[in-house]
Amino acid sequence: MIFDKLKKFDIVFDSPEGDCPPVFSSGDVVSGRVVVDLSGESRVDSLKLHAEGFAKVHWTESRSAGSSTAYTQNYSDEVEYLNRREVLLQADNGDVTVLPAGKHEFPFSFQLPEETLVTSFEGKHGSIRYWVKVKLHRPWATVRKIKKEFTVIEPIDINTPALLAPQAGTKDKMARAWYRNFGQVSVTAKIDRKGYTPGEMIPVFAEFDNATSRSVVPRAYITQTQTFIARGTMKQKRAVVATLCGDIVGARCRETWHGRAIKIPPVGPSILQCRIIKVEYMLKVCVDVPGTSKMCLELPLVIGTIPLHPFGSRTSSVSSQYSVNLEWLRMAIPEQPEPPPDYSSVVTEEEAVQRHNTVVLQPAEDLSGILERPLMAFVQEFRFRPPPLYSEVDPNPQPLNIRPRCMTC
Repeated sequence: MIFDKLKKFDIVFDSPEGDCPPVFSSGDVVSGRVVVDLSGESRVDSLKLHAEGFAKVHWTESRSAGSSTAYTQNYSDEVEYLNRREVLLQADNGDVTVLPAGKHEFPFSFQLPEETLVTSFEGKHGSIRYWVKVKLHRPWATVRKIKKEFTVIEPIDINTPALLAPQAGTKDKMARAWYRNFGQVSVTAKIDRKGYTPGEMIPVFAEFDNATSRSVVPRAYITQTQTFIARGTMKQKRAVVATLCGDIVGARCRETWHGRAIKIPPVGPSILQCRIIKVEYMLKVCVDVPGTSKMCLELPLVIGTIPLHPFGSRTSSVSSQYSVNLEWLRMAIPEQPEPPPDYSSVVTEEEAVQRHNTVVLQPAEDLSGILERPLMAFVQEFRFRPPPLYSEVDPNPQPLNIRPRCMTC
């Protein structure tokens, strides 16, 4: 049988980066070859290729219908993004094809849909995957199958007006225990823009006004929320991916952050265009108030793939703009200087009660009198100014007046 003579059966994608796995986006051409290595002459009915791409979600929940009755409710849904079939080897008259011993390569090539695809993703309750499956049919033998996944990253260019807009907000809360008020705590914060890419530092400009009789601790977190939707029901998984701890603010004192930096780890980009899976990010500026619940100010973030480039030329090439380090596909965060806390430790009581409510952002206020503008903004403005011509000279030159220095001066 051909099974005994088949030494190697593999799918190899063409990659411009050599040993690095290829990365594709909508409209790209996926090409490669199917390798069949035989130890002897073999008969083959057909060799067929099937390219597929799906977003799928699934989870179960236990329900109780009484004191002794319980059942399990299943939730699942899927969205198809790619479905392409191609015949690599098959005789026109339906006869078998005889392949001699040795190595045979069958090239394939197909174009991804022009409409926007969704970035590859692996989560607890769902995934977004793309793969190529090849089936080898032979007489009087079981079908031999092989499957290999490939990565799709849909570009998110942060050089757009919506993602370059500053984000700001203000929040205050009365600290109380039982029937006693300890005073009010307020926080005002802003960031330069909404869109960032992994590895960037986010300078946080914030002011913490502690009018209470107790000390408070300001912190900042970057959180990731994975949302899975099926049959009108939503399942969410939240995690803290980066953290920043500030200095203690004493009673009736004020603390200001002049661009305290928090680094974005190598996480996956935001997923906002899928009907059943979403990945969203948030910057939370929080204050731990003793004797009461935590107060958090939320500023939305979008993690993109094409970084900010104010001076260079733009390109939409995915491979040139995004790192080939695809560890984020398994949502594995590399080692951190300080492990982030659990998400439950950074949410307020109101968030725990209203977990699925939509966050309403407060309108941005004029914070020019409180928060400083980052120095980099002024540096960029200066660099955009052209230098003077070499032939220009000072119209009012001053004569040099050089005198010997007095030793007694």
